[in-house]
Amino acid sequence: MRLEKIRSDFPFLKNNFIYFDNAASTQKPSIVIEKIKEIYENFYANVHRGVYKISVKITDEYENSREKIAKFINANSDEIIFVRNATEGINLCSYILSDYINENDEIVITISEHHSNLVPWQQLAIRKKAKLKYIDVYDDGRLNLENLEEIITERTKILAIGHASNITGIIQPIEKVINFARKFKDIFIIVDACQSVPHIKVDVKKLNCDFLAFSAHKMLGPTGIGVLWARKELLEKLPPFLFGGDMIENVDLFHTTFNKLPYKYEAGTPNFVDAIAFGYAIDYLNEIGIENIYEHEQKLLKYMLENILNLDFIELYGPKDTKDRLCIVAFNVKNIHPHDVASYLDYKNIFVRSGHHCAQPLLRRLRANNTVRASLYLYNTLEEIDKFLEALKEIRNYIF
Repeated sequence: MRLEKIRSDFPFLKNNFIYFDNAASTQKPSIVIEKIKEIYENFYANVHRGVYKISVKITDEYENSREKIAKFINANSDEIIFVRNATEGINLCSYILSDYINENDEIVITISEHHSNLVPWQQLAIRKKAKLKYIDVYDDGRLNLENLEEIITERTKILAIGHASNITGIIQPIEKVINFARKFKDIFIIVDACQSVPHIKVDVKKLNCDFLAFSAHKMLGPTGIGVLWARKELLEKLPPFLFGGDMIENVDLFHTTFNKLPYKYEAGTPNFVDAIAFGYAIDYLNEIGIENIYEHEQKLLKYMLENILNLDFIELYGPKDTKDRLCIVAFNVKNIHPHDVASYLDYKNIFVRSGHHCAQPLLRRLRANNTVRASLYLYNTLEEIDKFLEALKEIRNYIF
């Protein structure tokens, strides 16, 4: 990877900030920013509605973006539904699957889920009087699959599972869980891939899931646009989520027929400008290569772990090795609140996350209420890690 060239593509990095909050959201390359500006200035029009040339042009770009995203995860384009973000995609799933859940049915998730893949299923279980069951983790945050046969049973109707943890960075062995769950018929499998799709190759056909959700803003794209992928045969039989313009085929006074896929699930004017820009973010990632991105992050992770483990005042959460994990490191400085650590780092123009990271059950399982989290991406450097480590030493000396 030509790191200097890559960093020059991101206007934000010219501010000499060290941005270590990539698990929350990533910076945007110029190609994405400029595309949004170009559309609004030169060929903005609504999609799927006009026959005039700029409406046709922007519709083509919108659908081209759908094709790029589909290819990125080895899917068919008519299985790609544009949503606001992964959270909306997972909520969409919980809504359209609700008729398939009855009293005493089981919904299985893991204790390591982000709230976006926990609360919707929790609330669905409450509404339908279903039983919510959890797959536990070991003390380092890796999934404990020892008692899977007791958790996933013939009464299990939904399995919702995160591909990678936004706290520990662990890439969970979801293939093993999914393959086990496939022993039972009439089970819907949903994957939260927010943390995995930006960093590793994800192939929905190989995963053998039914739904998969991710957000553009975590992979160099704009905010306000995300993707829900689903199997075509399921989308054809399941009900729409929203009703209105563009999701219809024909409307009379007392009856409506719905549009073909994926438009059946995209009611109203979509966020097509950001969807198009998302396609250009995909182009950028493809140009670098997802394998190269992961390899670079592994070098960063190895370097960070080797150095941070030598600091006796740091308490680390999650694995202490690089095996099957992303460059996400959750920690605390002993006897100092994580918000104070983050504030001092902010003073040094180093930006990290502090808090519960929208995964409170996992943090409690790891015996923490809040942590500091440093999460790195393709444009981060070893030199930035050095400055980060030096700042941690400074805050320790400053307070004590």
